[in-house]
Amino acid sequence: MAVRAVRGAVQLERDEAGHMDEQVGALLTAILERNGLTTDDLISIWFTATPDLHSDFPAAAARKLGIVDVPLICAQALDIEGAMPRVVRILAHIESDKPRVEIAHVYLGAAAALRKDIAQ
Repeated sequence: MAVRAVRGAVQLERDEAGHMDEQVGALLTAILERNGLTTDDLISIWFTATPDLHSDFPAAAARKLGIVDVPLICAQALDIEGAMPRVVRILAHIESDKPRVEIAHVYLGAAAALRKDIAQ
């Protein structure tokens, strides 16, 4: 079993805790489903949020999905002029037999524009 990394992102419509839970939950669910993963396959997850998001921790959405025994950490993304606003990004470390090229990176909605090279 190899250690792999899965990327993902979603742009929120507004900075509200309930909306963040919904959108980050949808992103995590899509990452798990598209890669055929269960929570047992997760090693750790890094979340970043752009500086304009402060209503909640993105990791709270993972806990609400039942991801309770996986190390999670949140950080603030760089404040780059002209960057897409209200974005939560995920970097999940997983155990998988899939080769790197078969890992599905998930960019939902407008966030697909962030990584057109790997967004699926």
